[in-house]
Amino acid sequence: MDCIFCKIANGEIPATKVYEDDTVLAFNDLEPQAPSHILVIPKAHIASAADITPENSAVISHIFEVIAKIAKDNNFNDGFRVVNNCGDSAGQTVKHIHFHLMAGRDFTWPAG
Repeated sequence: MDCIFCKIANGEIPATKVYEDDTVLAFNDLEPQAPSHILVIPKAHIASAADITPENSAVISHIFEVIAKIAKDNNFNDGFRVVNNCGDSAGQTVKHIHFHLMAGRDFTWPAG
């Protein structure tokens, strides 16, 4: 499989890791949209949120536990944003589910 996030999770491509365990990897985004911008991914390939099933949903739950831990460890006390893009029209450019954890600035809604 030619998935860049699988290659990062497997250690084939370097990344600045923020958190890692047996099922989840978090690393700094190379094109940050906020002072703190971390990508949180499952190590197992799941293409998008549309591919979450009863068999793989536990890892997604664990990702949100990891997000809470990263936010606490990094003192994102003023708040943070978690974004997931699902599909081409939503802006998903890497077809491996990932969550953008951003903090350190004020955000607007719906974009920005």
